[in-house]
Amino acid sequence: MINIENAKKVFKEYIKNYDINDGRIALKVAHILRVSSISKKIATSLNLSEEDIKLAELIGLLHDIGRFEQVKKYNTFIDKNSINHGEYGVKILFEDNLIKKFNIEEKYYKIIKTAILNHNKSGIEKGLTEKELLHSKIIKDSDKLDIFYVLLTDTIENTYGCPTLEQEIFSDEIVREFKEEHVIDYKKRETYGDIWISHVAYAFDFYYKSSYIVINENDYINKLLQRVQFKNPKTIETAKELVDIANDYIDEQLK
Repeated sequence: MINIENAKKVFKEYIKNYDINDGRIALKVAHILRVSSISKKIATSLNLSEEDIKLAELIGLLHDIGRFEQVKKYNTFIDKNSINHGEYGVKILFEDNLIKKFNIEEKYYKIIKTAILNHNKSGIEKGLTEKELLHSKIIKDSDKLDIFYVLLTDTIENTYGCPTLEQEIFSDEIVREFKEEHVIDYKKRETYGDIWISHVAYAFDFYYKSSYIVINENDYINKLLQRVQFKNPKTIETAKELVDIANDYIDEQLK
């Protein structure tokens, strides 16, 4: 059985290697702990076994382990400008053998690795086992639910990497992808405004109705627009249109 309390102790020891006074590091630690808790709640709501509930909680604890080295080496959380943090987390855990310190049975390794690799993709890869797919879905929902919370509670500087989004514009291709495909290719994002669009597009990438209930109850999508306070008239018009599309989609999922 997975010892979650021991895993949390190992995690806390690991982050001592980084400057907790750095707002970005503190943000990521808090995010990880909340995602672990959300994962536990989702797994519990699905009436999963105690083993799977603990595994979901553990994956939540490990899903962003690559973020700390990312910001230390590259001074950014933007994967496009540095590394794929999911892939880098898997490297740290399974190539550099950090996973050994968590004292976890090897039978869980493949599930953990697969879930982490998929958590920051626009979709989940094909050909997974039932368990791999289950835990990939749980961590993706948990991660994005807390990202909404972070985007609305932390500073623009910490969450977007720029002082303000007021004068931002959108790339035509990103707007098209949102409207027509409901997915965003992160590599095509050219502006901080495009990053904002990719956050609104999370609305199309949840797997559980319980997650959409949380989004609706907290009015996350509308608050994302209120939060950034765009000033460019064309940006405001387009942003409102995209928010309406996302809200309509959420309403459909709740029916």
